[in-house]
Amino acid sequence: MSGFRTLLYKELLRFWRVWFQTILAPIITALLYLLIFSHALAHHVEVYAGIGYVEFLVPGLVMMSLLQNAFANSSSSLIQSKITGNIVFVLLPPISWLEFFLAYLLGSIFRGLTVGAGVWLGTMLFVAPHIEHPLISLVFAGLGGGMLGALGIIAGIWSEKFDQLAAFQNFIIMPLTFLSGVFYSIHSLPAFWFNVSRFNPVFYMIDGFRFGFFGVSDVAPHTSLLVVLTSFVALSALCLVLLKRGYKLRY
Repeated sequence: MSGFRTLLYKELLRFWRVWFQTILAPIITALLYLLIFSHALAHHVEVYAGIGYVEFLVPGLVMMSLLQNAFANSSSSLIQSKITGNIVFVLLPPISWLEFFLAYLLGSIFRGLTVGAGVWLGTMLFVAPHIEHPLISLVFAGLGGGMLGALGIIAGIWSEKFDQLAAFQNFIIMPLTFLSGVFYSIHSLPAFWFNVSRFNPVFYMIDGFRFGFFGVSDVAPHTSLLVVLTSFVALSALCLVLLKRGYKLRY
């Protein structure tokens, strides 16, 4: 497993060396969202009884930042390696496709959790969020980071240039995360968009994660866990198939 440890260390070091861009910048962005929305709507919106809107926003922003950065980590690493040509130095050593997958996946989860923790700590400047079920929140955070990390691997494998990866992020990842109940409850939506949201797996990640904070949610937490776990397994299986076949990696 020395190859796995080395590749994982490379993935961790890759984003940690530029922490100002990969960690601090998304934390500041999330806090700006909190500042703007809390100032505009804090006194006008109450989603759950007894829970202020600023407090409601915290788990959504934490999970949104976690997911976006988990995806960015694996996808950017792969596309950069493919374009610069140094992917060959990862493919030539005797590293199995399973080790390859786990190294990129764990690197993505670690970056996502690091950014998410930073956002959560930063929100304490505005509100002191209480976590009712911390273990549940941690499970959803880990599975969410793993799911978007696996999706990032798929996007990095499929993309052949930065434009394709940007399209993947702008037209798939951004809509999934922003239309997932980060800033609102889906019960406040019209019937059409309510039904559309029920097909968005990111909604279940955020809703389950929010249940860990408040003990209340839009859907039952076991339903959210089932959807997220199934999505994670399905995406991981697809990743392993693509890596085993060397799709767009070995020419």
